[in-house]
Amino acid sequence: MSKIIFNEIQIKLLESNPNVDHVSERSISYTPEFKIKAVKENLNGKGPGQIFIEQGFDLQVIGSDKPNQCLKRWRKTFKSLGEEGFLTERRGKGSFGRPSSKNLSVEDSLKKAEARIKYLEAELGILKKVRRTRKAGIEEETITKTEKFMIIEQIIRKYGITRMVTYLCNAAGVSRSGYYAWLKAESLRNARQESDWKDYILIKEIFDKKKEKAGALVIKMILENDYFVVMNHKKIRRIMRKFNLVAKIRQINPYRKMAKATQEHKTLPNLLNRNFDQGEPGKAFLTDITYVYYGAAQPAYLSCVKDASTREIVAYHLSTNLKMDIVYDTLRKLSESLDGIVHPEAILHSDQGFHYTHPEFQKRVKKMKLTQSMSRKGNCWDNAPMESFFGHLKDEVDYLVCERFEELQVLIVNYIEEYNNNRYQWSLNKMTPAQYRSHLLAA
Repeated sequence: MSKIIFNEIQIKLLESNPNVDHVSERSISYTPEFKIKAVKENLNGKGPGQIFIEQGFDLQVIGSDKPNQCLKRWRKTFKSLGEEGFLTERRGKGSFGRPSSKNLSVEDSLKKAEARIKYLEAELGILKKVRRTRKAGIEEETITKTEKFMIIEQIIRKYGITRMVTYLCNAAGVSRSGYYAWLKAESLRNARQESDWKDYILIKEIFDKKKEKAGALVIKMILENDYFVVMNHKKIRRIMRKFNLVAKIRQINPYRKMAKATQEHKTLPNLLNRNFDQGEPGKAFLTDITYVYYGAAQPAYLSCVKDASTREIVAYHLSTNLKMDIVYDTLRKLSESLDGIVHPEAILHSDQGFHYTHPEFQKRVKKMKLTQSMSRKGNCWDNAPMESFFGHLKDEVDYLVCERFEELQVLIVNYIEEYNNNRYQWSLNKMTPAQYRSHLLAA
């Protein structure tokens, strides 16, 4: 099923095309004649996109991949069944076939009505707009009241079941009065849709001239200076979202841009060079930041320092943001853990993240008499033991059950305590990190 959801004006625009048989929020049913014509033209060398454009379809509305998908399926049907395969095809015509010429009995009419109601329930369950949260990677299914009203109105118009309004509203989870209020406001909606359509034509003209590389702010400036039209940038963004206009603009990394502009953030050489096991506690420290989620997909950030030789977590700090304080607090806790006893060749190794290239962070590391080392760009293996710890933490800690940040803190503290003192590791001669530290000190 297509990810594109058609709005009212797009549905009406598509239905006005003579090559279209029926349109729903997510799908288009084409006429058999158009399918046959499209397959023949494609077999003669004409591209799918060109065929659809010549027949009056806007690829920005239906999706640029739609012609290829349709022609691939239609060619297969044409090869196996010929033209007859399209003329007798049931796809897109619902579950009830062609209208029967027979006079149905009352019992048969009831059965047919029940079948239509079941079809509506299935359609309401399928036609949902899927929204993916970027950070948590969790899918939530939501459908607005307006979309439900549109579905009810289309089903009633399609099947002529005008006496089933109350049942349909209950099945969709909306009020009957709300549905009738929505119907009453149709003239206002049409006026707004007409206004949006006129603005869309103007915006799309600029969008196409700029070869799809103009965002809302660029379009706003062009409208004001070249077309003498004043339009709010929020409205431009709304219309671009509504009609699936996505600008092909390269996104700039703000941290990298800032570092280049100020020339203050300096990367450092890889002094550790993956020699993690130094044979002495406190000689090589690894540090990094990872994220965990709690409650309703709320992010928290964990900064840790790990002794590369003993695998022990010697300092950590959990925060709700990624401000510089997260690494400053981690350094402070590391200093408290060392209690003034710093190995003369001690190294603090990290990646080339913004926090670790910050001049203030580097200043504080030097003040602690630590030598800073950094992984090569884009090479996670240069800090593998730290990444390994984060992987074990996310596998073994069910942090998503935490509703509050305080609960997450307790869970993280308990896990690190368990990891340091009770978690045996095969590569540490079957000892825990704390036991292995004592073993190295004794040796």
